[in-house]
Amino acid sequence: MDTVCVAKSSPNPALAWTTLAFFAGFAGVSLFGPIVQKLQEPMALSGLLMSLLGASPALTGSLLRIPFGAMVDRFGGKKLLLTLLGLTFLGLALTTLAFLRFPDPQPKHYLLFLFCGVLCGCGIATFSVGVPTVSYWHPQRKQGTALALYGGLGNLAPGLFALVLPALVLQIGFFGSYSLWLLMIAVTIVLLSLFMKDAPYFQYREMGLAIDKDALLLACGQELVPSGKAMTSIRKAGADYRTWILTFFYFVSFGGFIALTVWFPTYWKEYFSVTLVQAGALAALYSLSCSLFRVLGGFASDRFGGERLIASSFAAIMAGATFMMISYNSMNLSLAGMGLMSLGMGFANAAVFKLVPKYMPDMVGGASGIVGGLGAFGGFVIPVLMAAFVDFRGVKGHPAAFSVFVALAAGSLAVFLLFLRRPTEEAIPAPSA
Repeated sequence: MDTVCVAKSSPNPALAWTTLAFFAGFAGVSLFGPIVQKLQEPMALSGLLMSLLGASPALTGSLLRIPFGAMVDRFGGKKLLLTLLGLTFLGLALTTLAFLRFPDPQPKHYLLFLFCGVLCGCGIATFSVGVPTVSYWHPQRKQGTALALYGGLGNLAPGLFALVLPALVLQIGFFGSYSLWLLMIAVTIVLLSLFMKDAPYFQYREMGLAIDKDALLLACGQELVPSGKAMTSIRKAGADYRTWILTFFYFVSFGGFIALTVWFPTYWKEYFSVTLVQAGALAALYSLSCSLFRVLGGFASDRFGGERLIASSFAAIMAGATFMMISYNSMNLSLAGMGLMSLGMGFANAAVFKLVPKYMPDMVGGASGIVGGLGAFGGFVIPVLMAAFVDFRGVKGHPAAFSVFVALAAGSLAVFLLFLRRPTEEAIPAPSA
């Protein structure tokens, strides 16, 4: 292979396009959430059925992350991102048309809207495609920052839409608001098709050029090289026990992030009787702060190491959830608890994906698919567990529901102390030059 890199694009533009794809895909969940709120009263949904409907995008997104993340090693990220965004576009279009067709939906329409949620969730799976896409473009010493920028800025979608969407609906109506975002997703798909490039390894393979790892590093600066086989990547990642530890951590941190993004609007409205607009604003505050903390966590993990960030992050989540449990009618204590949980989840999300490419450098696609996919499944499971407290005790069950996070955070700290509390240089071999 020539020592002059003939691949197009560079790490920063690749990071920007990949982040845009994740932001656009994650917005599908943000736009489906308000639909769920509108369906609760006319369809007489119980807390459990509403939680299932609201979490349905998380179910699809988590399950699809595994195969799509692994397939990056075989096909590159661009084609997969376009496929997932196309499915998200279809889901949002069907959701909009279904709500227009049935403005007063009945219980018999539940499965229709559940199917719409399943399609919208395809956008969440863009995350596990983007992780290896970004990792293959950036050297390991910069991956904590690059992946945190990718994940943190992409995660801004729920918070931003929680703030912007209500005002937009008032200005141009429901159909106009959702049609506008459908247009934006379509534009994103076109832009990615025209300008996004996969990492040099995939470009060389597409051109039919021979690939030598050392020459690729010298010419293009690409340190990590995929196995080229999706199932091989999954099998190798699945055989490493650290993959499953990181999956559990991500189940709590990112699954928890998705769960609370869905949960907080109802919590603030029902338990503290604030207005719907105020509840949306508080939920947006949580979502935005968690996403920004993820970016800061990326810089911190590059500087101090992902392991050092893990323990403090889950301690913050446990403390915040405890505040929520004992807050009772103290809104200030609840806000403090929400802030601590936001800080802990943001930093933990960054720390986990700092460690994925360092622990599994030759199987990033498979590892990110497993960690991101099964981890995101927490966004489906956790709201259902929390809803059980409310179904059992009514509105008074809201504080007790946060005991789920106390238990999960305590379990994460125990796993950390048992398996990952060791010097970084022993746990993670230095990458060969």
